[in-house]
Order: sequence, then C-alpha cells, then structure tokens
Amino acid sequence: MTVEIVTFGCRLNAYESEVIRQRAAEDGLEDAVVFNTCAVTGEAVRQARQAIRKARRERPNAKVIVTGCAAQIDSAAFAGMAEVDLVLGNAEKTGAGAYRIDTHAPVTRVRVNDIMSVRETAGHLIDGLKDRARAYVEVQNGCDHRCTFCVIPFGRGNSRSAAAGEVVEQIRKLTAQGYLEVVLTGVDITSWGQDLPGQPTLGQLVARILKLVPDLPRLRLSSIDAAEIDPDLMRCLAEEPRLAPYLHLSLQAGDDMILKRMKRRHSRADALRLVADVRAVRPDTAFGADLIAGFPTETDEMFENTLALVEEAGLAFLHVFPFSPRPGTPAAKMPQVSRAVVKARAARLRAAGDAALARHLDGQVGRTLEVLVEREGVARAADFTEIAFSCATEPGAMAALTIAGHDGRRALATA
Repeated sequence: MTVEIVTFGCRLNAYESEVIRQRAAEDGLEDAVVFNTCAVTGEAVRQARQAIRKARRERPNAKVIVTGCAAQIDSAAFAGMAEVDLVLGNAEKTGAGAYRIDTHAPVTRVRVNDIMSVRETAGHLIDGLKDRARAYVEVQNGCDHRCTFCVIPFGRGNSRSAAAGEVVEQIRKLTAQGYLEVVLTGVDITSWGQDLPGQPTLGQLVARILKLVPDLPRLRLSSIDAAEIDPDLMRCLAEEPRLAPYLHLSLQAGDDMILKRMKRRHSRADALRLVADVRAVRPDTAFGADLIAGFPTETDEMFENTLALVEEAGLAFLHVFPFSPRPGTPAAKMPQVSRAVVKARAARLRAAGDAALARHLDGQVGRTLEVLVEREGVARAADFTEIAFSCATEPGAMAALTIAGHDGRRALATA
C-alpha cells in the first residue's frame, strides 16, 4: 500500500517532502496521502483543499495527512474537513515518529505547536531528492521580516540557520553520491548566519562550500532578497565560476510607494543598482524575479513602474502573482484594487515576462552551454535557461549543447 506525497509551493517544500517520505517509511506508514501545503496565496490554499477532497474520493480507505504552511497557519480549517485524518505543523512534519500511527490508541488529530518557539533548523538533512537531477540543501528556515502582504513567517516562524559545518558535510555526501549541482534553499537564505555565533554571511557560507567541496561542479542559490546581498557573495559571483550565474530576486514591485507599503527594504533604484553591480562583475548573470500585480492602492502609474522594471533590469524569468489578500495581514485591510484590474495587470506582466524570456533566448542562439540534464530531452544551463534537445543523455549528467534556436519558452539545441 503506497504513501503518496503531494507537494504545493516552493522548493523548500519540495525538499521537505523528501524528508517526509523518509520519515513516513521509517515510521512504517502505509496506505496514506500526505499533503504538504502552501499558504502564499489564497489560491494555493484552495487548490490544496480541492486536492484533499479528490484524494478521499479516489482512495476512500487511505489515511489523509495534511501539513505545511497552510496547515500551520489554519490548522482548525483542515481539521474541520471530514476527509482529513491528521494535521501536522511545519515543525512536526519532519520529526522522527511523526507518521507512526497506532491504530489501537486514541489519535490526536491536530499536532501543531507554536512555530515562533522553534529555534533550530535542518536537523533533517537528507541524501538527495527522489527522481531529481540536482540536490537541494536547506540552509535556513523562517523569516524575521514582516512584509505587509505575507503570511509565511506565521507558517515558518522566525529565521534560523543551519550550521555551516553541517551544510558542508551534507554537500560533501551529495557530491560523493554523484550529484553535479546543489541548490541552497530556505525561506530567506540571504539572512543565513544572522542567528549564528559571529553572524557569518551567506557569501561566507558559499565561499566555504566551494573551497571545502572542490569536486562539486555547480552550486546554485534559490530566491534571494535584493536588500541583503553581502560583499562576500558579490565576490563569489565575480571569482567563482562554479557558482551559477543566476539570481532570482524577491522584488515584488518596481514602484517606490508600493514597495514602501509592502514594507520591503529596497527601493526601485536599489534593485537596478544591484543588477548593474552583479553584471559588472559577472556579465553572463541572468535574473529572475517575483512580482505582484494589483497590490492594494496600486494606481495605473505605479503599475507601469513595475512593468517598466522588467525591461530596465533586463529580467529574464518572471514569477507573477496576482495580489491575493491573506487574512490577518496589513495588506488585507488596505484599499483593494478590483479583481478585474488585478487580473488584467497580471496578464500584462506575464506578457512582458514572455517577451523578456524571448529576448534572453535570442542571446543564447549560437552559444555552446554546459548543461545539467533534468529529464529525458530537457536540460538546464547554469544561467537557468531551459533547453530541449534530442540526444540520449541520462538525467543528472552534464552535457555540452549548442543552441540552434528557441520556441519562445526554451532554447532548442543540438549535441
């Protein structure tokens, strides 16, 4: 009887789903569906609830377990669903024994503690991800910032860092197993080290990894905060070719008033300066960004500033989010933009993202790139460009591919 893990949301959730898979096997869990939920938008919560109901219809005898950020933030709502057998908090979901269910004893249906009381992270480092070409390592969890639109700190708790020695040792093991690319992941990875003795920086961690694990071909960073790139990280970008030349920035907007109302810590000029500074030391760097369309009080002029930022910053990969008011956040109490306008602005941002990606792909034509094969016929370059190719190469292997063209979404290559 199988255990199915259904994952919503971010790369950190994908990583933790592999921890859940291991813990469930160790605890002898059978015939179950575990939902690792996301709370970043109301739509993500709606999709999780819909999937839970569908799973119960399709597997009426299976245990249904719900965990993740949405379960942490609103455990009562999921416990109130007739389809759900057990609700686990984010701190509980990776713990030993979490999935050991004694059918002869009373079951506590909700095991969710105060996430703000959690002080440790990464006590559950794993040996890689099932069916994935690259490995992920959680170096940090939680967030100390309180952006007005965001509920994630209430799902993840305050920022806490994994010790550098533990991270290095884990990456050594992954490299020895044959992983050619490792991604450092977390909720706010540029805050890594601020809670550790001496307050080391993410750049110092990256430098230490690259020095102490010389056999690792490629190290990649997940989403980072534009307000927190430290000098050591900039130096690594300039001097370390094994650090992937791709930064996904948590920008959210390109208008200063909206950024202020979001309680972000960077300005529009800061974002443009960062991109210019990185390109000055590493010209081949590509940039992605998270952008929110239709934040409360956003006027047409404010939106146009965000739209213009896509081209001005030379962004290549966009994650566009229509604003979704999250209960309990300050932004939910601000004057809202109509849903029709939010939807239209999100569509325009996505169209700008498509055009930006096409421009980026135009620049790849004729180049020969060192890529990591993700699955049959699909690979990823160091700068995050997705490439379709036809030769037979095993997932997880590196290959050199020459870009012959593109289809607007990904590059097309020959061996």
